[in-house]
Amino acid sequence: MSLLKRSAVVAAAAGLLTLAFAGPASAHVTVNPGTATAGGYAKVSFRVPNESDSASTTKLEVNLPADQPIASVSVKPIPGWTAVAEKAKLATPIKAHDTEITEAVSKITWTAAKGSEIKPGEFQEFDVSMGALPESGQLVFKALQTYSDGNVVRWIDEPATDGSEPDSPAPVLKIVPAAAASAAPTAAAAVPAAETSDDSGSGSGLGLAGLIAGLIALVLAGLAYAKAARKPEPVATATEKPAAS
Repeated sequence: MSLLKRSAVVAAAAGLLTLAFAGPASAHVTVNPGTATAGGYAKVSFRVPNESDSASTTKLEVNLPADQPIASVSVKPIPGWTAVAEKAKLATPIKAHDTEITEAVSKITWTAAKGSEIKPGEFQEFDVSMGALPESGQLVFKALQTYSDGNVVRWIDEPATDGSEPDSPAPVLKIVPAAAASAAPTAAAAVPAAETSDDSGSGSGLGLAGLIAGLIALVLAGLAYAKAARKPEPVATATEKPAAS
C-alpha cells in the first residue's frame, strides 16, 4: 500500500470522526434569522434544540435587552405551550407612532403542557414579532432553557470581542442597514439546504451532512486501498552481466 493511499485512508477516518462530534457541540438556542433591518419590524424565531439524552425541555425564558427597549412585541401561539410576556417600566420613555411608551416587554416565558415538551432529538421554534428595532448594533437575548430533570442551561454569554464563540452563547440579532438586509435573501438562496436548516440544533443538519460526506470519503478511500492491494507488484529482474573474456 503506497504512502499516498495510506494517508488518504487516515485522513478520511479522521475527518469522519471530527464531523461526527462537531454537530452536537454547536447546538444551542439561537435567533433566526440572525440579522434584521435597522429601524424596522421583524419576525424572528428562537430555535431551541433539546441537547439531553434523557430529559425533555419544558420551559424557555428569553430576556429582552433592557438598554434597548422594543415598543411592540407579540408572540405567535404554539399548541401545547403557554407564553407569558412580562413588562417593565422604562427609565427613559420611548416613542412609537407619536405615542410615548413608558413600559416595554422585558421577558417572554414559554411553558410546555404535559406531552408537549421538546423531547430528546427534537427542537422547537418560538416566533416573536418585534419593532421598531434599533438603528444599529445588535440585540442580545439572554435565554434560560429548563429540562424536565430540573437542569437549567443558561445561554447568557455575550459575544466575545475576539470573535470566538463563548461556551454558552446568548442568541444575538445583528442590526444591518436596509441596503444590506435587501441583499441578504439573495445570499441565503445560495446556501445549501443542509446549512440553512442546521440550527436545530444549531448543528444537527450540518452534523448529518458532514457525517454522510465523511462516510462517503471513507468508503472511497477503502475501495482505493482494496484496488491497490489486488494489483500485483512488478517483479524486478536482475540484468545479466556479459561473460568475462
